[in-house]
Parts: sequence; structure tokens; C-alpha cells
Amino acid sequence: MSEGKRSGEDNMKVAFQGEIGAYSESAVYSFFGSSAEVEPCENLSDVFESVKKGETPYGVVPIENSIEGSVNQTYDLFLEYDLKVCGEIILKITHCLIAHPGTHLNSIKTVYSHPQALAQCRKFLEQLGCRLISTFDTAGSVKMIKEEELKDAGAIASERAAEIYGMKVLAKEIGDTPNNYTRFFVLSKQDSLPSGQDKTSIIFSVKSVPGALHCVLEEFAIRNINLTKIESRPTKRTPWEYNFYLDFEGHRNEEKCREALESIRDKTLFVKILGSYKAAVEESKFNF
Repeated sequence: MSEGKRSGEDNMKVAFQGEIGAYSESAVYSFFGSSAEVEPCENLSDVFESVKKGETPYGVVPIENSIEGSVNQTYDLFLEYDLKVCGEIILKITHCLIAHPGTHLNSIKTVYSHPQALAQCRKFLEQLGCRLISTFDTAGSVKMIKEEELKDAGAIASERAAEIYGMKVLAKEIGDTPNNYTRFFVLSKQDSLPSGQDKTSIIFSVKSVPGALHCVLEEFAIRNINLTKIESRPTKRTPWEYNFYLDFEGHRNEEKCREALESIRDKTLFVKILGSYKAAVEESKFNF
């Protein structure tokens, strides 16, 4: 049984964005185990909708990449949906250039993939000198060039995607850096019980006055609560006003965390607790 899998939840149905073979699908299996039933979705918003409507009890969405940074759409969707983060996954990303069997590297004229995957393989692609076309998914790009019989095109995806669609790996480990990891959140209608190795994620905004953000962060500092990430995103309502996304160590039900969250309510315009969850202490391993 996977460490992240909850007891009595065999064959759990989980939504993810992308086609079969996507990195998000691998993240599902790494958390819930290989017996999980996956539900591919075209868009990230579809994953949130699936969990909101109860079509799937869980969803898995990317939140940030160690090279290209945050997945802004995921952060924005947390403002739209009243869902909780109940788990965290860190998955190592290893990109390959994939094409039809019989295709050679020097015959590739166009490369398709998700924008982040293209950005993460920038040096390799510059040397290849091909036209780059963004798509909604890495594995979906492999599926597309197969179904459309694009013999002079390649796709950037995982080696597993090549195996699933019967395609050929032309080059392995083509990313700009080997230290390429993506962090995923597990969505649910409830967060998790304390495990002793927890993190909590929140969203808040403050008045545009001197020291407002400092006053909020100070409440965590005086309680010796370690902040692991802070990210700002435009509110999209008023120019140059921002929401802040904050991760900190500890469960929201722990006394000092509960006190900190209560103390910042009078110092913010709003606070939304996304959830508390067991922290991923190392990269997830996924093997069938």
C-alpha cells in the first residue's frame, strides 16, 4: 500500500489533468498506489470540478516546478473552489524526445509539448533548431503525433508515455538540469488528520499600508513556525493588489498553528485555509 493511500480506499478514483501517461497520472499512482482508478481531464479546472461535484473523491494537480516555478492557474483555482489540500507529492521529472518508430533525430522539424516541458528543455531544443508548438499536455502530445501520423514531429514527455503509445524515444534526459521536480497537491473536500510531519497552506490578502505583510508574518515568527513558501498573485480586481499564498510547517489544529491563524485574522482582509497535509519528505517513487 502506498504511504499516501488511506486505509480501506482500494481502487480509489482520482482525477488528473492530461492524457494517460502524463506526469500527473504518475503522481496519482505514487500517492494512491497502482490500483487507483484514474480519470483524465482536459483542463485543470475540470479536475477541481470533478472533485467539487463528487464525480471523483480526489484530484491531483501540479502546484509548482523546481525549475519553472509556480503553476499560476492552480493557485488561482483555489480561490474559485472551496476544496481542501489533503496531500502533497514530489515527483522527479525526466523528459524524453519521442517520435514515430523509424524516425531519426535529424528529421524532426516540429516539437510539441506542454509549455513548461518546452521551457525545461530549452537548451536541447535550441540545438535541435525546431519549431515549437505548445499543447495542453505532455502525454497528449505523444498521442496526437501518433494519431495524426506526424512523421517529422516529436513530442516531449516521459519514457512511460512512449511505451503506452508504442512510440520511439529519440533522446533521454533532455532537460536543462537533472534536478527537475514537480510538486503536486491532492484535492479533496476534507484535509488530513495530523501525522506529526505536516504542512499547512493558506491564502490571504492585506491592506496596502506599510508593514501590513510584516505584521502577518511576524505572528508565525514569534511562535517559531517555519514558513516554507510565500507566493504573491494579482487579485485581478484592482491593479497592483495581491493575494499571498503561504505554506508553513505544522498542522492547523496544533495549538501554536491555531493561535497564529487566529491572530492574523484581524491583520488581513481575508484568510482562506487550503488545508493541512502530511509533507512529502522525499521524491515519490512510481513503478508498476
